Amino acid sequence: RHAVCIFYLVLRALDTVEDDMSIPLDVKVPMLHEFHSYLYQPDWKYTESKEKDRQVLEDFPTISMEFRNLSKVYQDVISDICHKMGVGMAEFLEKKVDSQHEWDKYCHYVAGLVGIGLSRLFSASELEDSIVGQDTDLANSMGLFLQKTNIIRDYLEDQLEGREFWPREVWSRYAKKLSDLAKPENIDVAVQCLNELITNALHHVPDVLTYLARLKNQSVFNFCAIPQVMAIATLAACYNNQQVFRGVVKIRKGQAVTLMMDATNIQAVKAIMYQYVEEIYQKIPSTDPSSNKTQQVIASIRAMSLPGSPMASRHHYSPIYLSCAMLLAALSWQYLSTLSKATEEYVQAGDN
Repeated sequence: RHAVCIFYLVLRALDTVEDDMSIPLDVKVPMLHEFHSYLYQPDWKYTESKEKDRQVLEDFPTISMEFRNLSKVYQDVISDICHKMGVGMAEFLEKKVDSQHEWDKYCHYVAGLVGIGLSRLFSASELEDSIVGQDTDLANSMGLFLQKTNIIRDYLEDQLEGREFWPREVWSRYAKKLSDLAKPENIDVAVQCLNELITNALHHVPDVLTYLARLKNQSVFNFCAIPQVMAIATLAACYNNQQVFRGVVKIRKGQAVTLMMDATNIQAVKAIMYQYVEEIYQKIPSTDPSSNKTQQVIASIRAMSLPGSPMASRHHYSPIYLSCAMLLAALSWQYLSTLSKATEEYVQAGDN
């Protein structure tokens, strides 16, 4: 618990540096590269941030002290992930996401590494088998699925903030500029672009199910599963939905709470995934350029989600500390969100 909470705060501090547009690049880039070293400098702090989460930088000595009180095996994981993430963030500060390969790379830096780090912590704690921390491909997919969902959903918010995370390789087939997708006269091609990106994100679902099926510990399972079912519900709400280009698309609070309460074992998660990909399937337009690919990826998810499918599963009992697990899951979801108001409502739902 302590290791995961400190991991969250360290990455929140790093993310605050990346997001702060008031920090000059000649200051920010070295900070991102060296941030992992600040964990071992008792007095280091940054007091000039203008971001809303600046407290984690101003009070960083408290965080770094708690970090140094962790077992060395946890320190090594957190420091290593912080270093890799800082380098990746710096790489994308001055360039936009062009290819789908670069989209995967960016999402790896800001979210896949979170999944890998958490998985290594789970294994280091011996709550989970060593394979959970060793299989970095599956752990990376856990993060990519969440991050791509956030990027897809937050198109309009990011446009208003001057941020662009949709890969040029995809949107350039539908518009001359990414901002053009928000114009009413382009709504049809905008939705087609949206559907193609959602189809891309859905390819991570089989990895997500394989990862979750390996987990043994109930609290770890809840922590990992809840954000994933939130994500598939969000994608189902966004698919073929013009509202993505007009405002905020979000799942209802009651829906979020139901997902939190239900996603406590692999069979339940498979049923939830099946339900939402069926919802997407029913909305696939016959004229959509990605319709065949969407149907194919849904077929592969269906095959893994059907009762009795050949995938390892474990029985999970009702969690004793479900409320705590929900809170931790909500914190994880909040970190992986790009400052989304919709996600903040998920966190509130988790607290309640």
